[in-house]
Amino acid sequence: MTGYARGGSGVDWEDRIDFDRLRRDRVRAAKEALQASDIDALLLWKDENVRYLTSLRAQLIAGKMTSLNGVLLTADSDPILLCSGGEIDKVNMGMSWLAAAHAIPIMEQAELVDAFVKATLAPLLSELGVSEGRLGVDQPNYSLIESMQSHLPNLQPTDGDALMQRVRLVKSPDEIAIIQESCAIGDSVTRRAIDSTKEGRRENEIAGDAMQTLYYLGGEMAHVITPFVASGEHMSPPHRICTDKIVRNGDLCFIDIGAMWNGYFADIGRTIITGTPNEMQKRVYRSVYEGLMTGIETMRPGNTNQDTSDAIIAKVAEHGFGDNMFSLFIGHGIGMGANEPPYIGETLPGSTVVEYRPGMVFAVEPLVWVPGVRGGGGVRIEDMVLITDTEPEVLSRVGYEERLLS
Repeated sequence: MTGYARGGSGVDWEDRIDFDRLRRDRVRAAKEALQASDIDALLLWKDENVRYLTSLRAQLIAGKMTSLNGVLLTADSDPILLCSGGEIDKVNMGMSWLAAAHAIPIMEQAELVDAFVKATLAPLLSELGVSEGRLGVDQPNYSLIESMQSHLPNLQPTDGDALMQRVRLVKSPDEIAIIQESCAIGDSVTRRAIDSTKEGRRENEIAGDAMQTLYYLGGEMAHVITPFVASGEHMSPPHRICTDKIVRNGDLCFIDIGAMWNGYFADIGRTIITGTPNEMQKRVYRSVYEGLMTGIETMRPGNTNQDTSDAIIAKVAEHGFGDNMFSLFIGHGIGMGANEPPYIGETLPGSTVVEYRPGMVFAVEPLVWVPGVRGGGGVRIEDMVLITDTEPEVLSRVGYEERLLS
């Protein structure tokens, strides 16, 4: 499986994905990046980084996703999993590709964290020959940093997440195949929500139907933990949750739930209309649709995220809505991270210009909202886009709202 030509989604995923190869490729990529850096070892806690390096699909507890499981990696060793005691038996029986696994507490109570550093982490680092130098971390609790300063004074914590972002930036063919399946589930979730959107139903009912489809089809979680179903005036300005608001005749309704499968996310959004749209709703929708299509056309090797942002903004401005765009980035990278760099249209300080490379995947999601429109004047459309060797491939397939384009 080489290259990133278009049209690779016609074969069953079982025939396209070699999960053993996928695991080896991910670890090798991280080791090579580590070898080329000035970092001596990685100690990572973000779920996407832990899963990328260990393939652990863990139980996730709300609000604790960077406190449950970790991974330790050097350029010369296989991953060492640091996992919840609830995972350790499964890991020991079925994850032979790991160098080792150690049960750890939830990484928040200072006394437990300190004992982990003293009794588990320090000996492991000593065995790996990393008792001094630079230790790359992503999102450790501060109690862990304090304990490391006490028990590992010769180790300097440094940014390990930026390294992992670079490693995860370009997806392998196996990763693309998984993302394609995630998109198939995400399309189905979105279609269920669209079909469930009728006058007299509440936003949270629509979200509930969509989440049922997500789990029925084997999805692990939504792209957003708080499913986004917003109707009518809830899109002007956008309320990025679902509520008990009743959908009414003439309401626009936006759906953004997506899906995750085998650790990789799909982020797909559609705006639809209940009943007959008014002229302003159609104008706003067309501006977003044409902006999205124009932006996607720029997503080719040699162009940049800035080119895409400029194209989308210019097209929306042609429709008279240049001052009505949502004050958030227009698109984002996606993979094992639900949102990951690079970003398209980020306006805050520190934004970067990145050249597209084959194997990058983005969710592109322009949003325009106009206040005071009966039934709501807010529209977002979101598609998943793969950068290929030639033209961009749109991985999401759920249809657009033809009544708003007529």
